[in-house]
Amino acid sequence: MQIHLPDGSVRDLPANATGLDLAQDISAGLARNALAVKVTLPGEKEGEVRDLGRPLPDGSTVQILTWRDDDGKAAFWHSSAHLMAEALEALYPGVQLGIGPAIERGFYYDVDLSAVEGQPTLTPDDFPAIEKKMKELARQNNAFERQPIGKADAVAHFEAKGDPYKLELLEDLEDGSITFYTQGGFTDLCRGPHIPSTKPIKAIKLTKLSGAYWRGDDSRPQLTRLYGITFPKQKELDAYLEMIALAEQRDHRKLGSEMGLFMFAQSVGPGLPIWLPKGAILRETLTNFLKEEQTRRGYQPVVTPHIGRLDLFKTSGHYPYYADSQFPPMFEDDAEGAPESEREGYLLKPMNCPHHVQIYDRQPHSYRELPIRYAEFGTVYRYEQSGELGGLTRVRGFTQDDGHLFCTPDQVKDEFKNVIDLTLTVLRALTFDTFTAQVSLRDPENTDKYIGEAALWDSAEQSIREAAAEMGLETIEEKGEAAFYGPKLDFMVKDALGRPWQLGTIQVDYNLPERFDLTYIDADDTRKRPVMIHRAPFGSLERFIGVLIEHCGGHFPVWLAPVQVKVLPVSDAFSDYAREVASAVRAAGFRVETDLRSEKVGRKIRDAEVEKVPYMLVVGGKEVEAGTVAVRRQAEGDRGAVPTAEFIAALQQEVAEQLGRA
Repeated sequence: MQIHLPDGSVRDLPANATGLDLAQDISAGLARNALAVKVTLPGEKEGEVRDLGRPLPDGSTVQILTWRDDDGKAAFWHSSAHLMAEALEALYPGVQLGIGPAIERGFYYDVDLSAVEGQPTLTPDDFPAIEKKMKELARQNNAFERQPIGKADAVAHFEAKGDPYKLELLEDLEDGSITFYTQGGFTDLCRGPHIPSTKPIKAIKLTKLSGAYWRGDDSRPQLTRLYGITFPKQKELDAYLEMIALAEQRDHRKLGSEMGLFMFAQSVGPGLPIWLPKGAILRETLTNFLKEEQTRRGYQPVVTPHIGRLDLFKTSGHYPYYADSQFPPMFEDDAEGAPESEREGYLLKPMNCPHHVQIYDRQPHSYRELPIRYAEFGTVYRYEQSGELGGLTRVRGFTQDDGHLFCTPDQVKDEFKNVIDLTLTVLRALTFDTFTAQVSLRDPENTDKYIGEAALWDSAEQSIREAAAEMGLETIEEKGEAAFYGPKLDFMVKDALGRPWQLGTIQVDYNLPERFDLTYIDADDTRKRPVMIHRAPFGSLERFIGVLIEHCGGHFPVWLAPVQVKVLPVSDAFSDYAREVASAVRAAGFRVETDLRSEKVGRKIRDAEVEKVPYMLVVGGKEVEAGTVAVRRQAEGDRGAVPTAEFIAALQQEVAEQLGRA
């Protein structure tokens, strides 16, 4: 039979050859490192990850997966979850198992210890014993063996074992589609795929515990979710743990508190950040930076209310498409008891676009007016589940740097390219130099979750591809990641620790103009439908700032720092001169504070370092006499004494360079 490889070459193999046979046919080294295969059947676009030992279909295209591939890591971590479950069964006889998938970094297993003798509660103190048992089992080099099984036999197996969670999972499975996987003395209900054996699992670390309601239903039992991560080599685990330690030091929740940027209050509500004075300055500086860029590019500022009539969001499709993540509608009291369809209701806005549509639709437009570009820093609301909230990166109320462009079809590509350029300007100014441009497409297997005609979707998706290519962006495509009303280009940014974050987004939308019957008068005096572009270079201010804090460890670029300069007199005798210096720096447009406490200058320097103030100006007798300031750069130290005017000029030049305006 013939097997096609991703590079276009073809391999002739015996009938029923496996993925391992193919790897060995390519090279012995690849066979040693192979973990699984990705098989794409003839005529299909999407591949399926399978076990290395399964026979390959004739004519298929096959990718050999190793640890370097994301799908290879997923198979490795899925197998590690099974290894952990085997260790738990050995250490806690009677443990009942829920699900144990691979996740972005590692794996978890949901377990119920209530049937274990003594009903123990897992704590981090138990991790070393579980890790030791996992390593012991991994060294046995037990194969992961796949076994198709009939539903009746599968039910009988888990009834005998006394595992109610697996029995419930079986209820949803069709006979003929069920498989078990066994390694050593452990058997689990699983569709796979898995790596060939336990042997490659060398370095093991259990990371944390949490509670998880069975199947996400808070009326069901709460299970213990045990997380872990594994690697083929100890040095890789060591590097990962070092990165995690750095991430903890950079945690925006920790730094945000230390730097006095923001807070949360239970009396206000979870997921609702409160911005403190320095945090408000940070927000305003980012906002003003983008407003200046938008003004240069022809945007018009608008302001819209935080709520809107429910019918508005029904027309847009945000209700009911976003109903699961929205705060419930607010209804007029005089319609109490009437069906929802007959009641006047309002909704906290989950998006700004329906309001911007109303601004466009307030008057007729000629093709000569287009494109029209509206921009707003508008606050929107999502009812995120409490367990999903996380500092600033997942909140219930957040401000989007929202822009909506209304243009003719032949303007779409140029407008999209201009928005790409704006987004790149933002990322460069904030040192996000490593990113992936992801074209987020609809899921062809689940079209019910989208609105609009297929032809419009095809046109929008192609416009994004062409614009990105002409801007020189290397893109990846992800199906199923589109918004419900249109495809988008997402900027997946990597921070200083190599972690990916989705920040800026640009979306082409042919559907909302259709749903709201938007028009313009074309050159031939006929009404035409405009195309709408949604864009948010930051994504949301909250998420962007949270990621930025962790990216730079709180060491903001000078132009963005809430306090850019702190003047430190060495004693009270030089306070007046310190005030003079501060006034001069402030007059030049910089944010400056003066530390007039009766503390030693060393203490003042240490405090300013903790606050991550970019520049400290130390002033004493010599500086007063010479009319200079002793300059210290945060985290770098002494830069020597210079006249105040010279320091200000150098600071102005540094800021201009950071903003690309030198």
